[in-house]
Amino acid sequence: MEFFKGIDKVKYEGKGTDSPYAFRFYDPDAVIGGKTMREQLRFAMSYWHTMCAEGTDMFGVGTIDKSYGALEPMESARRKAYAAFELMNKLDIDYFCFHDRDIAPEGATLAKSNARLDEITALLKRLMAENNKKLLWGTANCFGNKRYMHGAGTAPNADVFAFAAAQIKKALEITTVLGGEGYVFWGGREGYETLLNTDMALEQDNMARLMHMAVDYARSIGFTGDFYIEPKPKEPTKHQYDFDSATVLAFLRKYGLDKDFKLNIEANHATLAGHTFAHELCVARTNGAFGSIDANQGDMLLGWDTDQFPTNVYDTTLCMLEVLRAGGFTKGGLNFDAKTRRGSNTPEDIFLAYISGMDAFALGLRMADKIISDGRIDSFVKNRYESYSVGIGKRIVDGSATMEELEAYALSMGDVKTNISGRQEYLENVINQIMFS
Repeated sequence: MEFFKGIDKVKYEGKGTDSPYAFRFYDPDAVIGGKTMREQLRFAMSYWHTMCAEGTDMFGVGTIDKSYGALEPMESARRKAYAAFELMNKLDIDYFCFHDRDIAPEGATLAKSNARLDEITALLKRLMAENNKKLLWGTANCFGNKRYMHGAGTAPNADVFAFAAAQIKKALEITTVLGGEGYVFWGGREGYETLLNTDMALEQDNMARLMHMAVDYARSIGFTGDFYIEPKPKEPTKHQYDFDSATVLAFLRKYGLDKDFKLNIEANHATLAGHTFAHELCVARTNGAFGSIDANQGDMLLGWDTDQFPTNVYDTTLCMLEVLRAGGFTKGGLNFDAKTRRGSNTPEDIFLAYISGMDAFALGLRMADKIISDGRIDSFVKNRYESYSVGIGKRIVDGSATMEELEAYALSMGDVKTNISGRQEYLENVINQIMFS
């Protein structure tokens, strides 16, 4: 059965093509920065937005049918799996990501939910082998069901905590069976609406306990992938405990989880936190915690998580600059946690959206590699801090300078004689010159 009729496999045709169903910048076999674009970008399809989301919002019902012609939930889940691999094949995407409830509907009991997951997991495993596809990462939806109204790992009810642990246990098992290269903890409802009814210390302690248990269990069953936390400042709770990269790093270090976890950075979450996408990636990279990326963008005029397909090439360029500086992806990749707009309600729109996002990141990779090869940006930064490579600056960096010595040095110079310009405008123009020359 063909679900996306009339759409052929999308191929690279170069920037001169007139076809909307072709890549202009993503040439999977082209070598950029020492690796093929396929290896550098490691694109992944998000099961939830792509295969499940129907275009519902706070004010209206869905605008696109995602039942795939089925009348019964499990039959829909089976057809959804076949449709997912057809889509990945036609877009030449190697990876996918999922929540447990994306691939199989929840049953009346945990046992029935798990049985449904087992059935679909077996189907996915077969389809992965037949189509040469891989699982980038899996996770558990511990936020959608009403039982998680006050959180999962941070719930005030121990029964909810236990149920969440059981659900995560199963998600870890199916991720391991499918050879997942990562497992993500997203806060979901792990946060609070008001401190008047919240024991923050206990909630964060419990979240750490759950994560330690998850790591120990996953390793015991042979999971060899990376663990990620995905920072997000708000939504669905007013204040999420995983607010941004810096907050997450502090949490991981406090609870001794920093050796087990890396960060999965999402562009739209970064802007919701008041940061740039590049800032969050840089914080992760410089702290040795860069892992994977949820590729999307937000609307700066809207204050919520719009999860739009990425088209801003400045953002993708600065993103890929951080990725290349980190040495590239290891087990992570670019997961399109993005959905078509509610008014873009045809199957064709899904393909057009993926093409635009993949091309935007391919162009960003090309530009980032040009910036590194050009060398002016890196050279400027190095020269700006050259005073720390000699004299008193070198003694500051190597830790040999004392407060008394620095005072004597300051007294001897009277005042700072020179302070070189940061030349921000010049550097921004250099970026434009490199990108558009």
